[in-house]
Amino acid sequence: MPAVTGTMRAAVYHGRGDVRVETVPVPIAVEGQALVRVLRSGICGTDATEYKAGPIMFPIDRPHPHSGHHGPLIMGHEFVGEIVDLPGGSDSGLVIGDHVASGAGVACGECLRCRQGRTNLCEHYVTHGLNIDGGLAEYVAVATSTLVRIPADCDLDAAGVAQPLAVGLHAARRSTVADGDRVVLFGAGAIGTFILAGLASLADADITVVDFAGERLDRALRLGATRVVPVDDGLKDALREIVGPVGADVVIEATGAPGQLELCVDLVRQGGTILGVGLPSKPQELDVHHLVLSEVTIATTVAHVCGEDMAPSLEILARTNLGDELVEAVFGLDEVPHQLTRLAAGEIRGKVLFDPTRTS
Repeated sequence: MPAVTGTMRAAVYHGRGDVRVETVPVPIAVEGQALVRVLRSGICGTDATEYKAGPIMFPIDRPHPHSGHHGPLIMGHEFVGEIVDLPGGSDSGLVIGDHVASGAGVACGECLRCRQGRTNLCEHYVTHGLNIDGGLAEYVAVATSTLVRIPADCDLDAAGVAQPLAVGLHAARRSTVADGDRVVLFGAGAIGTFILAGLASLADADITVVDFAGERLDRALRLGATRVVPVDDGLKDALREIVGPVGADVVIEATGAPGQLELCVDLVRQGGTILGVGLPSKPQELDVHHLVLSEVTIATTVAHVCGEDMAPSLEILARTNLGDELVEAVFGLDEVPHQLTRLAAGEIRGKVLFDPTRTS
């Protein structure tokens, strides 16, 4: 018999501007999965975009090609909790009662990219909360391959941002940052901050962070930026002075703002790397002539590699104050629609989390 039966409360996406906190059946975990009692769950820009302008990624209008899911979706791809059922046990050594963080992305483990260790590019990849039911609920049945035990010295609020930090850490790895590199990072919002934390954990680099003046840049300085530069009319000249005539070794674009990639091309040195993270709303023009003659590498990044990035992210959160810096508040599930509205309107500067065990 399942360890938990009956019904639960969950934040269910029905369509654009329509997220309802409803009573639904508790999911049943099968072999290879764990039933997790969710203790913290977050929302991100993808959720806000789906709420404001979707469905785009969410499988509401059509079945997802790999999961077959079609229709209302329980949101939440950033969640942590306690294992309450573990059918068939776990090869990873997890046991009932463990507090775990989920990477949320489920890979097949057999396709070419999985065999290469690039599980985020699995041919059959599905993500809880994006393609199949997720963790903005009291319980979630999730593949044990996505779960990592939370260190004893990492509190739940901090662990609640482990998944997006893993995305930032993966991006930092993709940038090929090395000791002594001169780095320019555009964007000090949530994802930019996670990339900054990843860069700081991987290399002793000179990091310049660019964003609008205010708390975001103040936070970047506290979290390891060498310097910050506010966006203004003199931005290009200020950055040129910082990187010098040679240019930056690594330039990371994490805003998606129009024209930013063109500025990245202008700042990167010969043989340097540009990492694209932000998603522009329209196609962007680039000076390919300069890129080719300078042998510049353009890299991109998506999601994270659970087996490579989740555990280090939890270790970073356990030894730093990143969670305190980013988590603005913790709410009950009833607040999900309102907080999605705030996030879509740009009113949230860090992260908000939800505790499904709260009754109000």
